[in-house]
Amino acid sequence: MSELTDYQKALSEAIDARRNSLEKSEVADLKEKLRAFQTAYTSLYALLLKKGLIKEDPYKGDAQMGEIRIPENTPFSETDSVEQISIRLASYDTQLDFLANFSPLGVDFFTLERIKLLLGLIKYVDWVHLSASSDSPITAAVGSFINRLRGSADTMGINVVNGVTVTLKKLTAEIMSCLKRLTDFSREVYKLELRNLIIESFSGNKPSSVADIKKKFVAAKTRKPFYSELAEEVYKEDYSPDGPALREKILRSLGNVAVSEKTKPAVKQEPSIKSILIEGIQALGSVSSTLTAIGEKFDENELLMERRKISFWSKVKRVMGQMLNQEPEPTIYEVEFTDGNAKTGLKDRVNFTNLREEIDKKAKNLANAGNRSTAKLEALPEDQLIRFLETAIKEVRMLHRVLGALDDYFKNAADKEDRSKVKGIKPELATIKSAFLKASEKLMEYADLKEEEDQFKRLGIDPVG
Repeated sequence: MSELTDYQKALSEAIDARRNSLEKSEVADLKEKLRAFQTAYTSLYALLLKKGLIKEDPYKGDAQMGEIRIPENTPFSETDSVEQISIRLASYDTQLDFLANFSPLGVDFFTLERIKLLLGLIKYVDWVHLSASSDSPITAAVGSFINRLRGSADTMGINVVNGVTVTLKKLTAEIMSCLKRLTDFSREVYKLELRNLIIESFSGNKPSSVADIKKKFVAAKTRKPFYSELAEEVYKEDYSPDGPALREKILRSLGNVAVSEKTKPAVKQEPSIKSILIEGIQALGSVSSTLTAIGEKFDENELLMERRKISFWSKVKRVMGQMLNQEPEPTIYEVEFTDGNAKTGLKDRVNFTNLREEIDKKAKNLANAGNRSTAKLEALPEDQLIRFLETAIKEVRMLHRVLGALDDYFKNAADKEDRSKVKGIKPELATIKSAFLKASEKLMEYADLKEEEDQFKRLGIDPVG
């Protein structure tokens, strides 16, 4: 039994090393993917509300968050379809928001039980096989909505739908891949805990079967579930003739990531310096759908502003202009910019007509850049990538400032009876800010590494040697 004791010690050390590695790489990456998934779905959810395909759930904000829950997905009658789909999609939006923004996402959070819930939540709508004829009631409903939106004359809405569905399909596959690796790790954690829980109970004797292990497990009165499949693996690894080979295979699989630099010193796994610029460009590209959503909300807000009382002569002037085929006068709003903790802000006039065109243009440009394959971006000269990233960061940062000021303007300028109808964009502004800050970090990271590389070269040292 000393051999098994040694294995438990080696396994524990390997799990600790793997945990640290996963925390720094896999979990950090999964967090970003879950937030991107939630942002993409929220854009689609907002579009479905705007088009009247679903209704606001009045109880959406009252949901109690404490643990992940998969919304209902049982069949519903035709008469209840709108109400049921609205409630379920609202619940889905709430659960994704809770998961992406409020859950303590760390390696230890991803137990086998939670991973099962996460898989169910991500696959609640089957974005990979989205179809109006799906066996899943909610997937079929969403598939039907997508078909109706794509068949409409709303070009902007079609663009949002196409972009969001492609993004959600891609992110589903990537998130599943991450969860698969976390599942493999969690299985070994569970098996180690099972060994620690029962090993002393056998007092050096070999259990005769998995049933013996289960008896000891039940006697321990732990709250953890008993997984017969994993108990079977423990029995084979510890007591079967193939045990030594199985144990070695597990240690090797856990150690691959942790010791990769030691086992493969000649292989350079670090990303190229150019790839850092590409990550910054792709971060900005991710806000394309967010800008599109802002544009749609601002269109609704502008209509509210237009419905305010205007003078008789203003109405006459507008009618005369239409009769003479004159270009309509641009819509100008006087907004206030506040920076930092300043109590008073700088007032300026914003040409909303031009701004609205700029939002669509910027959304299109960023989508084109973000959707280009990494290989195509890698083929571009570094100086071209730098110029694009510097310009894009500056433009998105300035646009973010104007959008925030205009958001405040709409809320303050609307008539009292219309203020509840004003569409706010605080979540979208937070998404955009996060994107240009990340892009800025990548640009600075590139500059630091480039300077370090240049210093090595001046000293006659190969920076990758």
